[in-house]
Amino acid sequence: MRGLSAKQQKILEFLRRFIQEKDYPPSIRDIQLGCNISSTSVVDYNLKALERLGHIRRDREGSRAIELLDGSGRRPHTVPVPIIGTIAAGQPIPVPTEETWSNIDYDNVVEVTRDMTGGKERVYALRVKGDSMIDALVNDGDIVIMEATSAAKNGDMVAAWLKREGEATLKKIFVDGERVRLQPANERVEPIFTDPENVEVQGRVLTTISQRG
Repeated sequence: MRGLSAKQQKILEFLRRFIQEKDYPPSIRDIQLGCNISSTSVVDYNLKALERLGHIRRDREGSRAIELLDGSGRRPHTVPVPIIGTIAAGQPIPVPTEETWSNIDYDNVVEVTRDMTGGKERVYALRVKGDSMIDALVNDGDIVIMEATSAAKNGDMVAAWLKREGEATLKKIFVDGERVRLQPANERVEPIFTDPENVEVQGRVLTTISQRG
C-alpha cells in the first residue's frame, strides 16, 4: 500500500474487514466510527484519494456503494450477478432461464465476491419491495442474491410463486403437514398458508446487500 497515508491504510483495512464480515460495504458513518475519524468530511476526502489511486470505486447514487479494487483499478475476483427484477406481492418475477446467464445485461448487474455466491453457478439478484422481512435484516430497497433452485428446506428464505394468486413473495418457507406456511419476519405481517401444489419455489436467498445508509 505504498503511497497511502496511515489514515488511508487504516480505512482500506477497515473496508476489507467490514465487507468480509458483513458481505456489504460500510456507510461513511460506519467508517468514521470504526476508524475513529473526526468527521465524515475527512472520511470522504480520504475515500476520494483511495479512489483516485485505484483502491476503491464509488457510486455516488448509493450511500454504501463502495467497491474494493486491487490498487490498479481492477475488481478483485468478483462475479457479475444479473438483477432480473423486483420481488413484491402482486408482481411476478421473471423465471431465470438459460439466457439469464448466457446473455447478461452488464448495465443491470451487481458485482459480488465469489464467497457471497457460495460457489453456486446459477445466481441472480432481486430488488426487494416492502418490509415483510425487516426482522431478518431485509429492508425495502435492498438487493437479495438468489440461488436459482426449486428446492428449499424448512426455514429457508425463498422467492415463492403463488400460482393461483399470480403473486411472488419473499418469505421463509415451512411445510406444516399438508400445508405450506410462508412466514414473514415482521410481526405486523400475517403468514401465508396454502397447499403445496400452489407454491413454486423460484430461488433461495444466499445473502442480502443492504442499500441503507
